[in-house]
Amino acid sequence: MKRRVVVTGLGAVCPVGNDVNSMWAAMLEGKNGIGPITLFDTTLSRVKIAAEVKNFDASKYLDERQIARLDRTILLGLVAASQAYEDADLASVTIDRYRIGTFVTSGMGGSTTIWTESQHAAAKGPDRMSPYFIPNSIVNLVGGNITIKFNIKGPNLPVVTACSSSTNSIGEAYRYIKDGYLEIALAGGAEAAINPLGISGFTVLRALNFSNDPARASIPFDRERTGFVLGEGAGVLVLEEYEHALARHANIYAEVVGYGNTSDAYHITAPDETGESITMCLNFALEEAGIIPEQVDYINAHGTSTVLNDRIETRAIKQAFGPHAYKLNISSTKSMTGHMLGATGAIESIAAILSIRDGIIPPTINTRETDADCDLNYTLGQAVKRRVDISMNINMGFGGQNAAIVFKKVSK
Repeated sequence: MKRRVVVTGLGAVCPVGNDVNSMWAAMLEGKNGIGPITLFDTTLSRVKIAAEVKNFDASKYLDERQIARLDRTILLGLVAASQAYEDADLASVTIDRYRIGTFVTSGMGGSTTIWTESQHAAAKGPDRMSPYFIPNSIVNLVGGNITIKFNIKGPNLPVVTACSSSTNSIGEAYRYIKDGYLEIALAGGAEAAINPLGISGFTVLRALNFSNDPARASIPFDRERTGFVLGEGAGVLVLEEYEHALARHANIYAEVVGYGNTSDAYHITAPDETGESITMCLNFALEEAGIIPEQVDYINAHGTSTVLNDRIETRAIKQAFGPHAYKLNISSTKSMTGHMLGATGAIESIAAILSIRDGIIPPTINTRETDADCDLNYTLGQAVKRRVDISMNINMGFGGQNAAIVFKKVSK
């Protein structure tokens, strides 16, 4: 018998807020988190703006030694996980530690460490690199450090699927609990790729917006969109088996009811023009949720502000939802946060969950005139109050990765 899975804790650090409440308030205000890059000297870089986490302080959760030696991706992930753990009041829970899992991932891992230590090796010789180079670089050490901090002994499974990574991680955690392998899981992602390696890598791919105008850079679905803005951050959700959550009187934000996961099998960076696989991903998520398209109220779209993504994602939504596609509220919070790569799905899932709790849709900001092929309701300019019983989050990644997850208002 399949079990119900609910969300009982949230943690977030992102360009518009360093905790869930400040992030959500900023999103509803339509705050733009994009600005000049301060994390490195951009003199030689064509792209000079990004969506950085501001005034980041990990000292509430970590000691000075940890802060000094850990990569920024791991630090962001640890802080978001600590917030979620605290929000869910897991410290008071008595449970077999092998019945808790960790599904916290990253798209690129410790890319700042990879950049800085490569520079050290080139300047001083390969044997002069930091002994923390490997532990700070590999993706599983985001979750690994979380397991150590909280003595979590169940599976540590970071699903690495580029920009779909944290949505896939949430989805896999959901199924682990649904199928009876775990009672609780921490799931999400972290990313800190605003460094010369990350910016230049996406620049030469011609994936980034080159305008360097924060107000006209991340403009999802706009006819003048040309590329995404790199962001950083971390989001972690606590997922829990429903009866377990009830028994300990946990605060329940929403229920996870469906998950879809497909591959385009088409191109290493470009999505399939037909939108077939993302359409099937949406269909699979709806099918597992046991709902029809007309029951969905809000979609937090991938909405990267790239020419191909926004058009093809819109096509897929139309194909999956039919006439109801025009009645949905859709928004891209990347217009405010930039594209946080492996963390983006977790932050956007949190936004989808809070839309259910508060009955309000965060806006897509800075988009002025939508593309002729992007003709849905993208909630432009300002937040909209609306009852939300069911919301979805969609993400797509390089390699043709597609992921969608469905959240529902909890009913007994």
